[in-house]
Amino acid sequence: MSDNSSKDSLTYRDAGVDIDAGNQLVEKIKPLAKSTHREGVMGSIGGFGGLFGLPIEKYKEPILVSGTDGVGTKLKLAIDMGKHDTIGIDLVAMCVNDIIVTGAEPLFFLDYFATSKLDIDAATEVISGIAEGCRQAGAALNGGETAEMPGLYASGDYDLAGFAVGVVEKSKIIDPEQVSKGDVVLGLESTGPHSNGYSLIRKVIEVSGANLSDAFDEGTLGEALLAPTKIYVKPILEILKSAEVHAIAHITGGGITENLPRAIPDGLGVSVDLNAWRRPKVFDWLASEGNINKGEMLLTFNCGIGMALVVPEDSVASIRETLNTFDINSFIIGEVVDDEKNSVQYKN
Repeated sequence: MSDNSSKDSLTYRDAGVDIDAGNQLVEKIKPLAKSTHREGVMGSIGGFGGLFGLPIEKYKEPILVSGTDGVGTKLKLAIDMGKHDTIGIDLVAMCVNDIIVTGAEPLFFLDYFATSKLDIDAATEVISGIAEGCRQAGAALNGGETAEMPGLYASGDYDLAGFAVGVVEKSKIIDPEQVSKGDVVLGLESTGPHSNGYSLIRKVIEVSGANLSDAFDEGTLGEALLAPTKIYVKPILEILKSAEVHAIAHITGGGITENLPRAIPDGLGVSVDLNAWRRPKVFDWLASEGNINKGEMLLTFNCGIGMALVVPEDSVASIRETLNTFDINSFIIGEVVDDEKNSVQYKN
């Protein structure tokens, strides 16, 4: 039997995990979480579980809608640039933009932050972005988890995941079965690639020899590529108060090509006019520098359309008026047509 009495006593810190740093981070983010407070929140950050009172008095048949997502390798650009304050907006956006397509109002959000060694300042910046995203979505930051995992992540790297829960009246769930031939497809402008296609974006940067600090448009290339994902929750909730909406598609991974058909019933498709909207300049740069053909661009990126509403023609004017009040540009990008393949047909 070995004698351990003369050996130094090991601690969790010796293994690379600093519990004190985690506790300091919790104290720093408490006011950030408080800034997202909304009706229904019970308790505060730091407990074992986040409490939220479901507003059942507002609903006859409340249906909970949940969503989870990350931000993919866009994280690598944020880390390379040392800019951590907007990636949290992306995290919230990817989750709440998914659940709003059902008509659900986001209630609360939880985050998961994992890293090799906790950098309190960087983590605080990330979570400040998450809090900002929650405020934009009207959701409460109701808890989360921070994990130090030395040996699993490279030094300086971190990963994020998010989880959102919303509620919608059962009778008001947006049901794509309402979609009919002749419905108009209204595209809502994106801020850039949002949080999809970044492995290809990073490959384009590599093969082109570009630098994230290169001048681009009115800023730098890195700033254009890190532009936070647009959160469409509040304008869509406002639209749903008075306008008829048959379906909504969040244009994420798979682009217009794969996401629009998810909102269209069998036997129907969509004819999309590629000249109907203006694309952020970053997409032209990607296509040119990466020699990416149009089909691949449309399958990988949102190409300037972050959300698509499928609506009857007589609803278009009022919906666009509402979007204008939220400073969101919109474009009539196509219409629903007969199509047994349930596909997107591109014009121009």
